[in-house]
Amino acid sequence: MDLDAVTSYRRATTREDLLLAPGEVPLAGGTWLFSEQVPEITGLVDLQGMGWPDLVEGDGGLEIAATCTIARLVAYSRTSMHSAAHLFDDAANALLASFKIWNTATVGGNIAKSYAAAAMTSMAVALDAEAVIWTPDGGERLCPVAKIPAGNGASTLAPGEILRAIRIPAHALASRVALRKEALAENGRSGAVVTGRVDPDGSAVFAVTASVLTPRVLRFAGLPDAAELAASVDAQDGWYTDPLGSADWRRGVSVVLAERVRRELL
Repeated sequence: MDLDAVTSYRRATTREDLLLAPGEVPLAGGTWLFSEQVPEITGLVDLQGMGWPDLVEGDGGLEIAATCTIARLVAYSRTSMHSAAHLFDDAANALLASFKIWNTATVGGNIAKSYAAAAMTSMAVALDAEAVIWTPDGGERLCPVAKIPAGNGASTLAPGEILRAIRIPAHALASRVALRKEALAENGRSGAVVTGRVDPDGSAVFAVTASVLTPRVLRFAGLPDAAELAASVDAQDGWYTDPLGSADWRRGVSVVLAERVRRELL
């Protein structure tokens, strides 16, 4: 553990416990939190004591608790009758993390960190998921998951806000979906991820993540042809360069991945 500035730990069991003091941060799985030094963090507030049910199915769709582990979501995907549920497994396998990490890492934590390559963000954006966010004043607001990342590792969540759950609408769960990823290293962090979805009404949604600083969502009345899709992906902005890929490479690879997804959905 590298959090050598931490002097307090408490387990939240009520909403009032989620009011954060200066220096406190929420703790879910902690797989990132304990991975590097963060000297400004002086206290941890454990969300696991809230007892949120991992998965709640209803007529409106599926609610995934922010504290649901990736392993639990993957297990659900392998028994679910929803046609889009396999995307949970596909996204988990796009993570730079072993199946052992899945048992601790949480869906909400992966999304809230807002890294460009966050695979749970790719999954949620692909399915038009909405985030349930608890505000410090005791209220609640809803936000498309696609709007949570503000940059690579930067979030639009305000200080004191807690990501409570992710809601996936029923029509998205009933859709046909596909995910393709690419990385410079065989088992490395995703350099580009493209997801595609065809809803029961025939409309299509493609999402570009990992290769751009914030998710890009492309909507079509029906499945586009190859030229239209390639032009739409290529026209996006926000491509970035880091040691794991140049902006031009990310753009070009995303166009290729989008066409692979499109062909699978034909």
